Amino acid sequence: MKLIIQIPCYNEADTLAISLNALPRQVEGFDTVEWLIINDGSTDDTVKVAKKCGVDHIVNFKKNQGLAKGFMAGLKESLAQGADVIVNTDADNQYEADDIPKLTKAIVEGTSDYVIGARPIADTEHFSPTKKFLQKLGSWVVRKASNTDIPDAPSGFRAMSKECAKQLNVYNNYTYTLETIIQAGQKNMAITSVPIRTNPDLRPSKLLSSIPNYIKKSVVTIVRISVVYKPFQFFMTMAGILFALGFILGLRYLYFMLTGDGEGHTQSVILAGVLMGMGFQTGLIAFIADLLSVNRKLLEEIKLQASHQ
Repeated sequence: MKLIIQIPCYNEADTLAISLNALPRQVEGFDTVEWLIINDGSTDDTVKVAKKCGVDHIVNFKKNQGLAKGFMAGLKESLAQGADVIVNTDADNQYEADDIPKLTKAIVEGTSDYVIGARPIADTEHFSPTKKFLQKLGSWVVRKASNTDIPDAPSGFRAMSKECAKQLNVYNNYTYTLETIIQAGQKNMAITSVPIRTNPDLRPSKLLSSIPNYIKKSVVTIVRISVVYKPFQFFMTMAGILFALGFILGLRYLYFMLTGDGEGHTQSVILAGVLMGMGFQTGLIAFIADLLSVNRKLLEEIKLQASHQ
């Protein structure tokens, strides 16, 4: 059994050595433990530090591609290197490396395909109230979309079996954390969570460059997840809201007309017709989006079958 621990990196020369030196070379249940970094177009000495610390594999991007693409490139290379289990962690030493056996235990025992490390978010002092709220919101959305009970969906400290890794696809460029859990849940993988520890903050979060930017990207990510993975429910809900608003305005106009005051409310009946028409059209979009979702699932199945050949 081979375990590969991967770390996406972008200009992490200042903290990478701390993270790598904390990683284990022996983990219970594995004959071999190897390290892999994804150099996401770094302009500092990230690669030099990685080589000095004895990293086994390096994936190099000439230009920064973002965390999601780096994560997926790491999975692809780890599978190519014969990994049976892959652990993903961060280059800023946020996660306690001694908890890696907690992540891999259920996979080694064959009871889970995907294990997410749950951080003590409420007790983490360097997390702002806004970040804590958005992470709770993101986790709630993921639980609803994936039919899982993962308490800390944005956590990047996670382990997956090779069969799980083969089935994951990320369409969002911002982050992989929420989307891959939803995919695993919808594919009926065995997914679970274990409590893990975190270390003191070494640097500001690169995903949290500013509160407004973080809020904007988080909201866009959550909405996009809803559209991609629950398209029928998303668009049909929108259709219902639009149609209901139009219907209410129509009833309002009908009331005034029956009471002899309809002439002054012509705008209401026009707006009612527009909203009900938009609701009907959005309902049709829901069915089209659902068909596209089925097509996406078929393409993912074809890709998985090709990976086994």
